[in-house]
Amino acid sequence: MIRSVSLRREEVDASRYPFSIPALRSLTTLELHPQATLFAGENGSGKSTLVEAIAVAAGFNAEGGSRNMRFSTRASHSELHEHLHLVRDDRPQRDGFFLRAESFYNVATEVATLEVSGYGDTPLHEQSHGESFLSLALERFRGRGLYILDEPEAALSVQGMLALIRRMHELASDGSQFIVSTHSPVLLAYPGGRIYVLSEAGIVETPWEETEPVELTRSFLADRARFLHYLFAET
Repeated sequence: MIRSVSLRREEVDASRYPFSIPALRSLTTLELHPQATLFAGENGSGKSTLVEAIAVAAGFNAEGGSRNMRFSTRASHSELHEHLHLVRDDRPQRDGFFLRAESFYNVATEVATLEVSGYGDTPLHEQSHGESFLSLALERFRGRGLYILDEPEAALSVQGMLALIRRMHELASDGSQFIVSTHSPVLLAYPGGRIYVLSEAGIVETPWEETEPVELTRSFLADRARFLHYLFAET
């Protein structure tokens, strides 16, 4: 499991991508929650880049999967992982998985090609996108595992997201750790987790109620008509 993540700043050029992203440029050391750490932020803020780098630094395949998967469709990950230092705790780890939403199709194909077991009775490609995500969490994820999830809400309904945080709670109670990047106010509501928001201001630990996904969703639901009036108003 991972206790903290640090950027070896002396090794990097802050003018080059991805270190030029404001949030990553300010990165020093992040303390991770032993059960769940969630990263939020606008598109382009660097949250998926950071979560991907943590996964690769922890030994996972850049396109996702377990540590035993080493396929590559197209290398698109940054060099950030080469400059991260992960501090581990002493909990025994018996499982792990990196779920990268945008490339999960490739992982499902690899699972089918290798005829890997443990993903449920129905092949992943014979399920809907959301069903395959939940099947992964319900059938493949086990206790005492490190699970890194990049925007898992991409395929899930609200009900699916609620099912996922329940499964996260079950696994965390059995010694697992989750590191998640998300836009979802539902996933950010995971009880007891630590939320970091990435923005131009850096990386800031933020209460659930003060995150932008929660504030915008609350405003929209409170007065949908007024919200849409201003959204569609001519400049």
